[in-house]
Amino acid sequence: MKVDLAKYQQELNQELDNILSFWKNFTIDEVNGGFVGKIDHNNHIDEIAPKGSVLNARILWTFSASYNLKKNPGCLLLADRAFAYIKDHFVDQEFGGVYWMLDAKGKPLDTKKQVYAVAFTIYALSEYFIASKFEQSKNLAISLYTDLLAHSYDQQNGGYFEAFSRDWKALEDLRLSNKDANEKKTMNTHLHVLEAFTTLYRIWPDEQLKNNIIGLIDNFTSHILNKKTGNLILFLDENWNQKSDIISYGHDIEAAWLLLEAAEALHDQKLIDEIKILALQMATISKNGIDIDGSLWYEFDPSNHHFVKEKHWWVQAEAMVGFFNAWQISGNESFLQISLNNWAFVKSNIIDHQNGEWFWGITETGEIMNSEDKVGPWKCPYHNSRACIELIRRIGVGLSF
Repeated sequence: MKVDLAKYQQELNQELDNILSFWKNFTIDEVNGGFVGKIDHNNHIDEIAPKGSVLNARILWTFSASYNLKKNPGCLLLADRAFAYIKDHFVDQEFGGVYWMLDAKGKPLDTKKQVYAVAFTIYALSEYFIASKFEQSKNLAISLYTDLLAHSYDQQNGGYFEAFSRDWKALEDLRLSNKDANEKKTMNTHLHVLEAFTTLYRIWPDEQLKNNIIGLIDNFTSHILNKKTGNLILFLDENWNQKSDIISYGHDIEAAWLLLEAAEALHDQKLIDEIKILALQMATISKNGIDIDGSLWYEFDPSNHHFVKEKHWWVQAEAMVGFFNAWQISGNESFLQISLNNWAFVKSNIIDHQNGEWFWGITETGEIMNSEDKVGPWKCPYHNSRACIELIRRIGVGLSF
């Protein structure tokens, strides 16, 4: 298996370089600064497209994390560019937090405070500090963390509310996207707040932050995890009552390894052991979404027993890491084989070998989803680059034994 892992690592190294090259060559906005807001399936740049906070935070994270792995000066330069743009345009200097969307010229277009976007910015700024040692980045990450505690944290029931107006007032429409339920708490936001706080803790081991990470892990184990099915509940009300039955395979397998990453960052062995058991359970249940071709389906609706059998790019990326993580915990090589099979599917079906980057996904009947973006508010270099980075690191540790 060591030979297979060496080949896996080599291919991931090459693919990470390919992803970074695409973003370097096609997404720099030489006219308005920062990075372009949209590129379609055929690599046509929309020069007047709005610029999303999630996209820009994920660009900053990707080039920072890639520099931290490879020490390529070009990655740090692009991370510097992304940081400057976020600091100068996305951060709300008056009320704190970050704007949801800017116009193409960098002016605020949608000023709502989506906690998901603030979390991704904390995540990216923390990773950038590791790369740059730039104190302003660390201080800004801490400031945004303080904003979330002041405005989003539920003092009564724990957890974090979804969204606010620019000045942190309540909103009627809390949804992250049109397909989401309009509920006050979501699995997705809590997962990425956890991810952000975990990376912030690496650069700022604050005791209150540690307790908040423990609290987030408890939110998952006590409320967000469906005790009957073992899957995550996507939408909940302020009292943690379940508001959705949909199973998201990509989020389940992503959470399996991110929860363990958070526990390990705290160096709490009891908690690590508990989350390892949970991660294995979640990976095992996620096998229910594996297709015969090695890919992972998108969703399952238990109410009508309907599978959404699309194969989205980010779901495959998270499957590669999540099942590899399950193999590392258990030594069960069936998990490793799922990761390898998923990578084989990605190479054959998801990577755009002609124009670069990854397609949005493949339909249930096997067609490329060519109406979706190559670059956009949700199509970013984060899931695929992170899968490469995470697996390169993990395989590197294994090969050194």
